[in-house]
Amino acid sequence: MPIGGRLLEGGARGVGRLAGATGMDRTVEVAVEEAIVRALESAAVERAVARVIDDGRLADAVESSLDQERIEATVKRAIDSEVADRIWEDILASDKAQMLVERIAEAPEVRAALASQGVGLVADLGRQISRAAGAVDDFLERIVRRILRRPQRDEPTENVGLIGRGVALAADAGIIAAGFALFTAMLSGALQLITDEKIPAWLAALLSLAGFVTIAIYFVGFWAFEGQTPGMRFTGIQLEHDGRPEIGVRRAFRRLWATVLAVIPFGLGLVPILFRDNRTGFPDRISGTVVVKRENRILAPWSRNLVPGQPG
Repeated sequence: MPIGGRLLEGGARGVGRLAGATGMDRTVEVAVEEAIVRALESAAVERAVARVIDDGRLADAVESSLDQERIEATVKRAIDSEVADRIWEDILASDKAQMLVERIAEAPEVRAALASQGVGLVADLGRQISRAAGAVDDFLERIVRRILRRPQRDEPTENVGLIGRGVALAADAGIIAAGFALFTAMLSGALQLITDEKIPAWLAALLSLAGFVTIAIYFVGFWAFEGQTPGMRFTGIQLEHDGRPEIGVRRAFRRLWATVLAVIPFGLGLVPILFRDNRTGFPDRISGTVVVKRENRILAPWSRNLVPGQPG
């Protein structure tokens, strides 16, 4: 460095030390700060800022700095970063997040939507099975009528054939079997707590009799007061007498024992269902009922208020 520059540098350092010792540097700093504040509060600066805003130069500068592609790239990098993963983990593990999830799950609207979706899936499955069973019934009817040299049906019918009834009966059998299995498991567990011996013969016979009575009550009760069992509701069919589904206890009981009599001789009492115009067999003729197709309503009366828009 030239000697002149070193002299100036040394002089500046000396002036600085002198200013610090005498407090002049603080005085100069305050004076400069006051001057800047007064300048910013002056009308001239306000007019200059307003002119920049009105000219659109400030907006252009902001828009040019906000590059959309750069912003998207920055946001993507932030989302894909480990910091974002840790933040989400902390949020999901927090008590407030758990409270939010529980509150959403307990909301009536959410439960109604879930119930509607579940019922809709079951109803769709029932309709598909019922449609397939109806097609098989129509096919068997054509074959049997051709063998018996009877005229074919000109128009479709709402009466249900043997296959459609069998599918509904299979669904009811599954429900009854599940109920019996649950009851048997509970009874076996209770007996094991009391004694290690097996179920005595008299108790097994009594339970078998109670099972038959329960099955009879199941069918008679649903037939009499609803016109359809849960299996029939699943496949969208029901009983009718004079156009009404409530056939009464006496008529339902007659249909039950007539069904047993029709099945005993290798099911010969059910064969007329395959070729008669109204698809009736021995149980139908004895009880004065017909089995017809109806809209597939899976919902029970007490659960209709769970689904928004479902008619009561």
